[in-house]
Amino acid sequence: MNEPRAEHREGFLEDAETTHFGFRNVPLGDKQAMVDDVFHSVANRYDLMNDLMSGGLHRAWKNALVSAVNPPKGRAFSLLDLAGGTGDVAFRVLAAGGAATRATVVDINPDMLDVGHDRAAARGLMVSFVEGNAEALPFPDRSFDAVTIAFGIRNVPRIEAALGEAYRVLAIGGRFLCLEFSAVDVPGLDAIYDFYSFNVIPALGRMVTGDAEAYRYLVKSIRQFPRPESFAGMMRAAGLARVSFRPLTGGIVALHSGWRL
Repeated sequence: MNEPRAEHREGFLEDAETTHFGFRNVPLGDKQAMVDDVFHSVANRYDLMNDLMSGGLHRAWKNALVSAVNPPKGRAFSLLDLAGGTGDVAFRVLAAGGAATRATVVDINPDMLDVGHDRAAARGLMVSFVEGNAEALPFPDRSFDAVTIAFGIRNVPRIEAALGEAYRVLAIGGRFLCLEFSAVDVPGLDAIYDFYSFNVIPALGRMVTGDAEAYRYLVKSIRQFPRPESFAGMMRAAGLARVSFRPLTGGIVALHSGWRL
């Protein structure tokens, strides 16, 4: 059976003490532990599931993100990738940049970080993996040339706080880039996408990771995320300038951009 379709949120719950977890309202202080349980369950197969769920499209979406980062070849460049525990985005930026490109990955989930650390070691890559909360980053002001987050911002309990921290640690002239699932904007594709999301993805999750519920949550969390226009407003409220977004693949995902000027 299809799950009932839920509209994308234009903001957050009026009650500051609660937030959403999938389609349920939960105490704000409980959400992080609930999200941690989801990613603990799927960490070792997370990137494989990304390939299967998207038919490999997540690679093209991440390539668009890396192209927007545009790390220079001839000078030092520092990247902070949030909620990027497996290292996928960081590795891509290092490959695109020059020898002076440096990458730091922050994730609140140690299981995801363990996967990323092992993969970096196997590839001979120097990446700093830090266990930390996107809402309270353990770095000085103006520390990074770019801050990225791919498919992670919707799992942060206090998104406004994470955006504020991203702005704080960006150097002047630095860029924030967020790749996140969005609102399908092609007639007919939305119904197909809903059927696929609520029926096929949890079944894949059960087969590959042994956990269908984790992927039911992830699908529902996409529907709860603000529409691109609303998220752009949140970015501006955090202090970011020249905010824009670009829909990809019929609006299945959107690439959001903002600068610290």
